[in-house]
Amino acid sequence: MTAIDELLERNAALVDRTRGDRSSASPSLHIAVLTCMDARIRVFELFGLQQGEAHVLRNGGGVVTDDVIRSLALSQRKLGTREIMVVQHTSCGLSMTTDDEFKDELEADTGLRPTWAVEAFREVKDSVRTSMARLRHSVFLPYTDNIRGFVYDVHNGALHEVLSPGQG
Repeated sequence: MTAIDELLERNAALVDRTRGDRSSASPSLHIAVLTCMDARIRVFELFGLQQGEAHVLRNGGGVVTDDVIRSLALSQRKLGTREIMVVQHTSCGLSMTTDDEFKDELEADTGLRPTWAVEAFREVKDSVRTSMARLRHSVFLPYTDNIRGFVYDVHNGALHEVLSPGQG
């Protein structure tokens, strides 16, 4: 059985016993959480979130890209979110390569060099600060006063806030 088949079986079992209103796309807490796709980050468990409370965006590294800005612009302008959490983590794969290394690897394998940025980083706190700055400076996001960044420690579950320059 493939992983897709397994997920389809789980969905079939879930449909009959799942409760809750699935009619609203707007999150009840009016918050969006951007985090990494790393399977060790259990976003709903980490924050005690219930379905329907937050928009959760995930990508490699939990970094702000044009597509993240697009999704957050929709989230804020059409679906009512007003706060953003950026949650990156320790031992991230993006901290173990460079943009050029990964692009070289892809080019060697495919014959094509990607035009997109990998967004690799060495220091996770700096990456969180960069992501927060990109969000705050985006003309497409009307609500940038309550953007906060964090580093999640995958070894002990602790969450550490990352302050922007000039903050507290």
